[in-house]
Amino acid sequence: MRTEPAPQRRAVLAGAGMVAASHPAISLAGARLLADGGNAIDATLAMAAMSWLALPGQCGIAGDAFAIVREPDGRVWTMCGSGFGPDGGTPDFYREQGFASLPLDGAFAVAVPGEVAALRAIEALGATRPLTELWEPVAALADRGMPCTVKTREDVAAHASAIARDPGASSVFLPDGELPAVGRRLAQPELAATIRRVAADPGWFYDGEFAERAVSLLAGLGVPFSGEEWQASGVTTAAAAICAPYGGMTLHETPMPTPGWMVLQQAALCDGDLRETDLLGAPAVHRMAAAARIAFQDRWEHCGSDSDSWADLLTQDAIRVRREQIRLGSFAAVPAGRPDGDTTSTLAVDADGRAVSFIHSLAFTFGARLTVPGTGAVLNNRLGRGAYLIDGHPNQVRPRRRPLHTLNAWLLTDAEGQLRHVGNTPGGDGQVQWNLQLVSHLVDHGLDPQQAVSAPRFTVFPGSDADVVGLPPELRCESRLPEAVRSGLRELGHDVVVEGPWDAGGSALVISVEQAGGVLSGGADPRQEGVVLGV
Repeated sequence: MRTEPAPQRRAVLAGAGMVAASHPAISLAGARLLADGGNAIDATLAMAAMSWLALPGQCGIAGDAFAIVREPDGRVWTMCGSGFGPDGGTPDFYREQGFASLPLDGAFAVAVPGEVAALRAIEALGATRPLTELWEPVAALADRGMPCTVKTREDVAAHASAIARDPGASSVFLPDGELPAVGRRLAQPELAATIRRVAADPGWFYDGEFAERAVSLLAGLGVPFSGEEWQASGVTTAAAAICAPYGGMTLHETPMPTPGWMVLQQAALCDGDLRETDLLGAPAVHRMAAAARIAFQDRWEHCGSDSDSWADLLTQDAIRVRREQIRLGSFAAVPAGRPDGDTTSTLAVDADGRAVSFIHSLAFTFGARLTVPGTGAVLNNRLGRGAYLIDGHPNQVRPRRRPLHTLNAWLLTDAEGQLRHVGNTPGGDGQVQWNLQLVSHLVDHGLDPQQAVSAPRFTVFPGSDADVVGLPPELRCESRLPEAVRSGLRELGHDVVVEGPWDAGGSALVISVEQAGGVLSGGADPRQEGVVLGV
């Protein structure tokens, strides 16, 4: 538990461009691109690749990714980088293997990685430089080795036994069979070669040698991948953002299979009711917690990635019914999900007003803890984390149905369509809750980005991850939330669990545009090594 106070930070200001990320090297990679004349998409692509080295437990080239982009002309579009499970992965198949639920790691937890497809599509839609140029510095650093951080050492230590079973992962993250010392360079020459191959030849990943090696590995371990689902997952196109009004602005979110709709639903349930409350008084926290409970219940009962049922949950009638539920206190927790997982994200805004919120993940820390031989690529465990083995459920595992995600990204525009705020946060099922808290802090109470990401955080638990264990509902509050507020929440019926002052999780990022002069203001979460850089 972290007990020491976080350093007091001020929002970073800039006049031309700005980036934010959860590690200094990632932010620096993006800032260099902006300073050298690149745009926000160039910066995002460079930061995404640098993240694979700087935060290897939280993301990877064989993970998934999502983005929301606002163009200078006001258009907003999104990109989904999420892959399918195996074509032979029917519910009956998993039950025949003796599974009552999908495994959380190993080969049976793997979905086809979607990140490479998303990054290539984003590049085609707006990059000014090719991936071969944007990623070569990352590949060169992978050859030399990035110094091991405290975060990476902690991640390796937490999963050392699983990493030790995989030759590819253990050769990098357990050098000489030992935990790496902080500062030791972790050279990844195989990953460097993979980065260069993907940058030069995108077909290599989904239709070529990488896909062949991955399918051979997984099929050899008993998972019924055919290879055709890899090819299908390698094609992705831009989609419109989903949006809803909030506080006189428009909140734009990523669509299915992300839970962006959950942020919009919670916003609709809270819009107009938080501005006159104390920032983090018991009534405000109660309202947002109740809205989160309802959103998780609706996700559990109604939502699958190939269904439009989420849209019905955002109609005026549906919102009216759920507002009445909050008034009556008739909302419940869904069966519990495990609060594990790792994700990381980036923001970039350029001088033209283009903005990108990008988020990517392996699902749990180091994903499936399984690498594709000879590539240095750690596979994700998104299928195991995101799909259910429950008959008739809209999120039941089946071929060519993407598992539901926790990742989402957002931005806010004003009544004239001008960019006002862009943000995101990692954190599993905390994401949809913390993102709404950020939006409320910014819109309802006028906090600057650094104040918003640093504010005391609270989290409804359980969410709706796939590994159901039926734990009782809790409202987890950082201890910086005053005791008087926590007592008020108990009186309102919440089972309050107190966490350390900075232990809620996440690594929130926000960049705002000041109305006067277009000055950029940014904040990075002190809960991790986040850095904002302006140019």
